[in-house]
Amino acid sequence: MKKFTALTSRLVPLPVNDIDTDQIIPARFLKVIDKQGLGQNLFADWRYETDGTPKPDFPLNRPENQGAQILLAANNFGCGSSREHAPWALTSFGFHAILATSFADIFYNNALKNGLLPVVLDPATHQALLDARMQDADLEITIDLVNQTVTLPDNQQASFTVDNFARACLMQGTDQLGYLLSFTDKIAQYEQQQELAPAAGE
Repeated sequence: MKKFTALTSRLVPLPVNDIDTDQIIPARFLKVIDKQGLGQNLFADWRYETDGTPKPDFPLNRPENQGAQILLAANNFGCGSSREHAPWALTSFGFHAILATSFADIFYNNALKNGLLPVVLDPATHQALLDARMQDADLEITIDLVNQTVTLPDNQQASFTVDNFARACLMQGTDQLGYLLSFTDKIAQYEQQQELAPAAGE
């Protein structure tokens, strides 16, 4: 995973409540065992016509949104099944962060484990940001994971919280297993010391 410390980007607005994981990545695309190519099927049932042609009005297809790395969602994003393919599809498409007023718990944790930062905003801040984005497609914001702040267009800052361990993994660009493996030398040193230490009672 890429290290995540700060991100400045435009936003893709998708202000729909209760977007479930079957809409994020429909079940028919879950046969793969890696992340490659999942981005092209992100929101497939909303994004494409039945003949496979892109729907021009869907936010991900609009030209002004190309290259944006932040998804501006709504409430209860990622509800439904626990499929890890949902954050895989989002990161494969190019998103590195999602802003919403709330997330489903399993999706939230899966996102953090896969290099995708879910940021919870209070409803007033979220609405103000959505209104500003609808007026200006080129609007950019900065998400600072180090200080856990979102810098809004008016230079006001909104704070958010992330579990310290998940935050450390994102900032180092590693997952939980990678974090543990980074201590291999220390673990080996400890094991060696235990082997050399006299047994109790000797």
